Amino acid sequence: MKPKILLLEDDMELSDTVAKFLRAKGYDVVQSFDGEEAAEKIYETRFDLWLLDVKVPFQNGFDLLEQLRKEGDDTPAIFITSLHGADDATRGFAAGCDDYIRKPFALKELQARIEAVIKRRYPGGGETIAVDECHRFDPIDLTLSANGERIPLKPKEARLLALFLQHPDKTLRKEEIFDALWEYDETPNEGSLRTFVKVLRKHLGKERIETVKEVGYRYRSVGESR
Repeated sequence: MKPKILLLEDDMELSDTVAKFLRAKGYDVVQSFDGEEAAEKIYETRFDLWLLDVKVPFQNGFDLLEQLRKEGDDTPAIFITSLHGADDATRGFAAGCDDYIRKPFALKELQARIEAVIKRRYPGGGETIAVDECHRFDPIDLTLSANGERIPLKPKEARLLALFLQHPDKTLRKEEIFDALWEYDETPNEGSLRTFVKVLRKHLGKERIETVKEVGYRYRSVGESR
């Protein structure tokens, strides 16, 4: 299971080409063809990355990202656009994007930029993330390993660990976790969440994930672990 990507692109042929390529690489891609539809999907589902065309119907990509940033959503975003001017790139970064790629682009270049942006969102991000002395986490493949051996995790367990690693030493409310792990048409299950936490504690140690009573959970980084 790889990260979930929202692709906003009104050119259906290009959208299908990009989506097909990224799905072949293991990404979960949700396509959208106008700004309003993209906004609805973003409010319904938590994504790991947004790929946003700028010149799309109803609400352009710049305005959409500016709106989302004002609302406090820090999901990584890459603009994919036919606008080539320096002022356009400046506006894109001012709107809050993490990267900006001009059309036409090579699909492999897009893949490389996606991976670089995702890795940067994790503290100490590199090829893999050091969880502790023996555990490492791959933020692209969402896999955990211990001393080089892969530890099997279910998709929601892996996404929960990814969420914790993105927000070390911060209390995450259960509602935030539900939004990140469950699709909009799924019913969040608190019992399942407790099971996911129990599995991660089994691998990483009970002290690494603190229960904040009636609120949620707090993942303790190595320096904060008791």
